[in-house]
Amino acid sequence: MLVCLLLAGCRAAPLPRAVPTPFQPLMPTAMPTPAPFTPTPEARLWVDPMLPADLREAVQTVGAVKTAERFEEANLHLGVTFTPKRAAEWVYALAAPFSSLDDGVDGEALRAFWSGKEAPGMPEEPILMSAETLAAFEARWGQAAAGAVEVASAEDLLKIAWGQPQRWALIPFEALEPRWKVLRVDGVSPLDREFQAQSYPLTVYYGVVEGDPAGWVQFPASNRDSQRLTVVVMSGVTALVRSTGAKMETLGMRYPGEEIKDWLRDADFTHVSNEVSFDPRCPPANPHQTSLMFCSRPEYLDLLSYVGVDIVELSGNHVMDYEVGSLPYSLEQYRQRNMRYYAAGMTQQEAREPLLLEHHGNKIAFVGCNPAGPPTVWATETRPGVANCDDDWMTAKIGELRDQGYLVIATVQYFEHYAMTITPFQQRDFPPLAEAGAVIVQGSQAHYPQGFGFVGNSLIHYGLGNLFFDQMYVPEGFGGQSFHPDLPIPGTRLEFIDRHVFYDGRYVGSEILTAVLEDYAQPRPMSAAERRVFLQEAFRVSLWPADEENQP
Repeated sequence: MLVCLLLAGCRAAPLPRAVPTPFQPLMPTAMPTPAPFTPTPEARLWVDPMLPADLREAVQTVGAVKTAERFEEANLHLGVTFTPKRAAEWVYALAAPFSSLDDGVDGEALRAFWSGKEAPGMPEEPILMSAETLAAFEARWGQAAAGAVEVASAEDLLKIAWGQPQRWALIPFEALEPRWKVLRVDGVSPLDREFQAQSYPLTVYYGVVEGDPAGWVQFPASNRDSQRLTVVVMSGVTALVRSTGAKMETLGMRYPGEEIKDWLRDADFTHVSNEVSFDPRCPPANPHQTSLMFCSRPEYLDLLSYVGVDIVELSGNHVMDYEVGSLPYSLEQYRQRNMRYYAAGMTQQEAREPLLLEHHGNKIAFVGCNPAGPPTVWATETRPGVANCDDDWMTAKIGELRDQGYLVIATVQYFEHYAMTITPFQQRDFPPLAEAGAVIVQGSQAHYPQGFGFVGNSLIHYGLGNLFFDQMYVPEGFGGQSFHPDLPIPGTRLEFIDRHVFYDGRYVGSEILTAVLEDYAQPRPMSAAERRVFLQEAFRVSLWPADEENQP
């Protein structure tokens, strides 16, 4: 019994019964809100003083980054880099004075000249550049050879080069102005619409060489933005009549434009000065026509569409030749084809209305007139026609447009002159248009091309010559003969086509293209030898600024 009692006392007590509790959902743990990221107080930025001025001024920092006065004090260094990622793409241009006969150079020759090696096609004189530009390209190409470079202040480069057509300069894109001629490098110019900076030999990259993993330093992506660039191509006389029209009838409406179509199409706006109105009653063109009363068949308009014409100047003295109704009919045809026109209209007031354009932030205005007549071509309050030139109206309108922020292109159908020289009357009447505010002044009358001039930064081209017109030959003594034994082609066959470039609200430069008329209808690009002789003579008779006020 004792044993039994002892065993009973050793048995474990029963476990207490579990009491269920109500369900409690899992609550998230509160997390602290992260503080905005700021650089450490030790972040100090040193900006290379040899960076382009526009880039230095645009640099911004995020947070507590401070500026270091000396390189040794900084842990962020902004300078030339060889890594395009997160870098400013800075485009430079090789340039010469506007009257240079040089058009471009091979990139390898440029590098060889820099290194002091034999370099075909390079000038004998050193290349002008600022100290900042020299530092950039020495970082890329190594130290320049003795005599390869001449350093001057950015403000003095054009003054030094002006009057020396073979003095070249290396300048940043933002420093371009109309008195510089941009030279192509490996066939490429930063004035091209389809320009690719990554493959261009004169692109320099600037970025943070050390540090900055979080993007504390901010700067522009480039000094050249294609969305701020506008190209306008201007041409001379077009008259689709006589032999030119006959060639179109037999060889196709587009035949005259086949050799130069790319020049004309490669623009945001392409201009022609079409001197003859269209009319459905106009007979087929007659190459033997002796009358100077002209008309064009409506189907000839296909040529203008083919070469990409956007803007038609109507200041010509033949627009009222055929019938009074021919001009109104032509205006309607232009409207149907989305071709804008100026310098003519249904009334004098309409004829004087400027053509206004806005493209990529550039405001461009065209205004034109005709002082030469005949009086029957001028518009009145009740009769269509072209705008008669009135000096007070023209200069006042240019000034008004300039004050509204427009870059004004003023064109004049002046008195004909069958020589390349510039007449005293042109010297009297053209410069005041530039002084009033036109950035480009063009003589649209010229069957025989003429020279150039500048008033400040405004370009005057006194005559471009023909575009599509059949003047293969003109009787001896009438000015159609050759002007130079090395270019035995009548002057009426020689043509200028001007390619003007606008950027960020400024007129920055022009490329002067040259052509020769063939087969009474079809211009072709000049050969290099033809072009050199032609430009040499045109520049020889040009009116370059000689007084101190108009010097660069």
